[in-house]
Amino acid sequence: MRLIPKSKLARREALWFYAFISPWLIGFLIFTLYPIIASAYFSLTIYDIVRAPRWTGLGNYAELVHDKLFWQSLKVTFYYTFLAVPLTTVAALSLAQLLNQRVPFLGVFRTVYYLPSIVTGVAVALLWQWILNPEFGLVNYLLYAVFRIHGPGWFYDKAWAIPSYVLMSLWGLGAPLIIYLAALQNVPTELYEAAELDGAGPWKRFRHITIPMISPVILFNVIVGIIGSFQVFTQIYVITQGRGGPHYASLVYVLYLFQNAFRNFRMGYASAQAWILFWVIFGLTILALRVSRSHVYYESPGENI
Repeated sequence: MRLIPKSKLARREALWFYAFISPWLIGFLIFTLYPIIASAYFSLTIYDIVRAPRWTGLGNYAELVHDKLFWQSLKVTFYYTFLAVPLTTVAALSLAQLLNQRVPFLGVFRTVYYLPSIVTGVAVALLWQWILNPEFGLVNYLLYAVFRIHGPGWFYDKAWAIPSYVLMSLWGLGAPLIIYLAALQNVPTELYEAAELDGAGPWKRFRHITIPMISPVILFNVIVGIIGSFQVFTQIYVITQGRGGPHYASLVYVLYLFQNAFRNFRMGYASAQAWILFWVIFGLTILALRVSRSHVYYESPGENI
């Protein structure tokens, strides 16, 4: 393959092209491609940063099979994903449907629902740690004041830990909400008008027109949600101080990976975990695409995956 064309003008344009893309190319090689290759190599070694990597083949992977905390972290992460992705999808789609109506102060409502998603990370974790505090938190106070119910221990209760983090994840549904709203506004109004003439009510129009027309966007948000759920880390790290408690009830996969890498300095072991996480997410993405084949509508048949 010829990278530099023969003619003088074409050669000059090609050189300018490579000059302009070189910052991105260098950044990609140093910060993306090299870490990927290095982690693949380290996953086959015993490496603690201080000493040189020692080749162990598939030893790290074999050890993971017998690691109870590895399976616990995988189970907790699947549980979190199983709860968070459907709940976020339903909540964001429902809110987008409401914000797609013609009501006064619509711009204000859209801004109010989107604003929380701007604040992320440690600030959100500290805020929700106060809101769901079992002793003086706002939620438990309201539960008792209104319903005379003593609220659960939330983050500090083994049974409620993951549902608490799922509830907290709704704080960031502004991003998928905006995507759903954009998709809803692209649904042709002629379809709704024709359905109304045929006597279809709001639920039938939503089920037989809205859902099929925005199904590619739903699929996109579900896949992004799955990927994000398997990488959840910051909030749980802050609230549990990196332990994943109580009794490992919130030990998500990335938190356990972090513990092995930066607390136990087992970089090889953590790299093996990272590659297993990659294949799990890859497999779930492929599964979602396969399952969605007969449920997602594309205008052009050639676009079906």
